[in-house]
Parts: sequence; C-alpha cells; structure tokens
Amino acid sequence: MKIQKSGEDYLEMILRLKNKIGLVRSVDIARAMSFTKPSISRAMSIMKKAGYITMDKEGYIELTESGLKIAERIYDRHRLLTDWLTAIGVNEKTAAEDACRMEHVISQETFDRIKEYMKR
Repeated sequence: MKIQKSGEDYLEMILRLKNKIGLVRSVDIARAMSFTKPSISRAMSIMKKAGYITMDKEGYIELTESGLKIAERIYDRHRLLTDWLTAIGVNEKTAAEDACRMEHVISQETFDRIKEYMKR
C-alpha cells in the first residue's frame, strides 16, 4: 500500500513528538499540526488500519516497524533538505516550508547526491 503525503506527514510528526515529549497522543499531534482532534482521530484510524501505528487503551500512539521506517526516511529528508536550503542562503522559515514539500517528491537518487554533497 502506497502511503500518501499526508500520511507521511503524520508519521513524521509522531516521530518528532516522540523524540521531544516521549508519549504521544492524538491531541499532541492535533496541537502540533494545527488540525482538529476529529481530523487527527480519523487519520490515526487510517494509519492504524494500514499497520503504521498502534494505539493502546489510554490513547498513546506508537509507530510500528513499518511506520517508523517511513517516519525516519521522511524526517531525514526534511532535516537534510532544510540544512541544504539554508546553506545556499534560503531563510530558515522558508527552507523548512520548502523542505516539507520537497521531502515527499524528491527521488532517492537526487536526495543521495545532495546528502553526499552536504558531507563535503
């Protein structure tokens, strides 16, 4: 099953929140993404059915192995693209916004070349 851009964004946010605050609930995602709680609840239901997350009876969300793999890939792209754009003179806010769009569509080959370039 191919995951949509919005699904990648949710998984990335779960990973970022987990790294920042530890335990993650739908309300944390809603607050961080400025979405309504019902919208996030529906999205989490879809993510759960797809096998990307689990949710315990208290509502705490965990990434599954497949969800974590996607989240880490997208977050790695986001960080590197943001760093690359700021390195070439784009202001941080614009760089982060552009990286968020680019992270979903950039080819693996292009991403790998940018990554190699940034290591120099």
